[in-house]
Formats: sequence, structure tokens, C-alpha cells
Amino acid sequence: MATFILLSSLTDDGAQTLLHEPKRIHEVNAELARMGVRVVGQFAVLGLYDFVNIVEAPDNVTIARVSAEIAARGSVRITTLPAIPIDEYVAGLRPGR
Repeated sequence: MATFILLSSLTDDGAQTLLHEPKRIHEVNAELARMGVRVVGQFAVLGLYDFVNIVEAPDNVTIARVSAEIAARGSVRITTLPAIPIDEYVAGLRPGR
């Protein structure tokens, strides 16, 4: 499984939904699981983004489809970043590889 970081910003509609239905966050996590994505970590944050999610997905196509489906609802804007485990990154930097 590949690891991805999802940076999410709520739209006005998304913020209203969340205020009235805070459990919606857990419902979306269950939807992600049904689409083949596992939430590894999830944080509410202050600043430019509202949430940081660390997820695992089988491949780029799966996470692209999931990001598009969730964003198409109009309640959130998502920036999706592939994440490389640091040991893999360091190993890839070694000369002669």
C-alpha cells in the first residue's frame, strides 16, 4: 500500500454540515474504507487547512478517484500528496543505486 497525505479545507457548506453533524467525519472515514483507502492518522489543524489525513491506498489511481469523489460533493477541497517513507527515501539517495 502507498501512503498519501490529504490536506483538506472545508467549504462553507462543509463547515455547516460538520457543525450540525460532527459524526460525519467518521462516516466519511468508513466510506473511504469501502473505496479501498485506510485512514492511518487524522488531525484537525489550524491555519490554511482544516484537516490533515494520513491514508494508505493501493495506488495513485485509487487515491485520485477517491479524492475526486469526495471533493465533487462540494463540502471540502483536497490537496493530495504522495508520501515516501523516510527509510525508502534515504535508500534511494545512496550512490550506486
